[in-house]
Amino acid sequence: MGTILYNLIPVAMGLVALVLIAGLWNMMRGGSSSRSQKLMRARVLLQFITIVIVMAAVYFIKQ
Repeated sequence: MGTILYNLIPVAMGLVALVLIAGLWNMMRGGSSSRSQKLMRARVLLQFITIVIVMAAVYFIKQ
């Protein structure tokens, strides 16, 4: 279980980075502010999920 979670960490971090870049790109090109808000909220949610995955991986690797 720990190795599965350990391998999910880079995927989750990559998703956070992609959503962050998409939100910044939307803001820089003058896109819809509501779309930027949705992307930034999605980024926060993905950051939370990433933290949960990291904590679970640390827990299961120590077992």
